[in-house]
Amino acid sequence: MGERAMEHLPDQPADRPVDFGKKPERKAEEAKPALRVSDRERDVALGVLAAALAEGRLDPQEHAERTEAALRARTAADLAVLTADLPALRPGREELARGRRASRLAEWRRWASVAVILTAIWGVNGIRDGEFHFYWPISVLGIWGAVLVARSIRRGEDEDQG
Repeated sequence: MGERAMEHLPDQPADRPVDFGKKPERKAEEAKPALRVSDRERDVALGVLAAALAEGRLDPQEHAERTEAALRARTAADLAVLTADLPALRPGREELARGRRASRLAEWRRWASVAVILTAIWGVNGIRDGEFHFYWPISVLGIWGAVLVARSIRRGEDEDQG
């Protein structure tokens, strides 16, 4: 295209029709409404503030101010501002022990679930054949159960030392 042809091309694209039904684009933070906090979330924030006071990260005056603000907080953003410059709480000894117990129970629940399934398979095959043969799930369940017992004993020893 020559210079002459370029003179006739518009510098800007033609105006496009406006879609009034379309909402304007907003940032993700603006699009989400502020989430309201629960009493439990306030309690967690108060725990962080109390731990910071106990560790000397906050002086008593600042702790009192932040505690009052935490009790008045309505949204998660209100609480986040109060604890943003403080480290998160570390789980206590009781919480760690509770987590370990829950983990052990979950392992034994999985073992029991597999035991029920394997026993059902063994039983259905026995009914189908008209006689019950050797209880073959014992090999799988026995080995797995022995491993779980050994882990429990080992964890118990580790807890006694630590």
